[in-house]
Amino acid sequence: MSLRRWLVVAALLVLAFVASRYGQAAGETSTKNLFTYPYSVDDLPNGLRLVTVPTDYPNMVALYIVVRAGSRDEVEPGKSGYAHLFEHLMFRGSESYTSEQRDAIMKRAGADTNASTNQDRTTYYVVFSKEDLDEVFKVEADRFERLQYTEPAYKTESLAVLGEYNKNSSAPTQKLDEVLYETAFRQHTYAHTTMGYLKDVQDMPNQYGYSLEFYNRFYRPEYATVLVVGDVTRGRALELTKKYFGEWKHGGYEPKIPAEPPQTESRTAHVDWPSPTLPWLAVAFKGPAYSDETKDKPALDLLREIAFGENSDIYRRLVLEQQKVDDLGVDFGNHPDPELLTVYARIKDVKNVDDVRDQVLATFARFTKEDVDQSKLDATRSRMRYSFALRMNSSPAIAAALAPYVLLRRTPDTINKVFALYQQVTPQDIRAMAAKYLTENNRTIVTLATKAGTQ
Repeated sequence: MSLRRWLVVAALLVLAFVASRYGQAAGETSTKNLFTYPYSVDDLPNGLRLVTVPTDYPNMVALYIVVRAGSRDEVEPGKSGYAHLFEHLMFRGSESYTSEQRDAIMKRAGADTNASTNQDRTTYYVVFSKEDLDEVFKVEADRFERLQYTEPAYKTESLAVLGEYNKNSSAPTQKLDEVLYETAFRQHTYAHTTMGYLKDVQDMPNQYGYSLEFYNRFYRPEYATVLVVGDVTRGRALELTKKYFGEWKHGGYEPKIPAEPPQTESRTAHVDWPSPTLPWLAVAFKGPAYSDETKDKPALDLLREIAFGENSDIYRRLVLEQQKVDDLGVDFGNHPDPELLTVYARIKDVKNVDDVRDQVLATFARFTKEDVDQSKLDATRSRMRYSFALRMNSSPAIAAALAPYVLLRRTPDTINKVFALYQQVTPQDIRAMAAKYLTENNRTIVTLATKAGTQ
């Protein structure tokens, strides 16, 4: 058998296995759960939640700690970017371990450790051998309960964040997103990106005292979920969580996140880019928040792929046939508050910006008036289901897939609920949600192009 034929057969076998485990063939309704691993949920008296997922992958354990602190929670003027700053500060040392001591322990354990921040959460993870479970729990608990950094260390880290901001700001898409969200949101904290406003980041070195207040507000057990996935039992995970996190003190802070008022007009903005670049277009509509109970978000998730995915009519036309666009993508994340459904296009020639914009708008409008093809709907939800299932091919991958949902509902069961909703969405549901959300008064368009006269 040739290598090429062998690879094709292997791929088909993998897909057949996933189909048998996670769902039915396209066109059929799957009643099976997508997340099939056994799991347990335990709540400590201090408000901390533990989610344990034992797996069949031997020896390895992934410890994720998801903190409900993102740019969404930065409600005070002049104080944006602090959730992201703490992604850095949490590696600066704690009461019992200097940063060097923690690094040495992780290196000795062969652990992979890092963190990330987005609008709604900061996620910390360690992937390691199960033999080091006790020590890793102990080290992690110390920094979450007793983070310790000096003012000089704080200033060094805040200046590093400013350097990161300056580096990221050299990318046109970073500025495009900044202007898009600031234009679309007038009250809600989604108006600023995770990095924060430049003036706030520049002022961070002067805000050592405020940083301590931020930590005391958000690094509390009621804001955190401990997720343990791998070669571990519920009993062992719960024992260590109680042992090392049980004395973590409950806080009392709750940010007053302003609700975004209904948008009453179409909004536009343009960015003059100071150096040569291909033009960018962002067309966004305010969509619904994440829900595992109503069809609004799932219906638009499916529409996103059908209307603008790589198998869509407009992708074939703009990218492959007309070749006016070399990058066409769509973004619509799962968030606790209403978020933007955004189509991004990088256009090869500035003279085609208006035409590409009109084709994107026509595609949105089309699906407010006509039903999607049933076979395309079935194929799309099958691809989404199998793609998610295929991602969960190791304990770290399972933990990474769970973390965003743990932030939203603090239980893996929300995955099964939302994918069950995908199976229930009809073409008529999609048209109804498109008509509800894809309106002119709910729209924001931002363009970016090289400033006239720039060489």
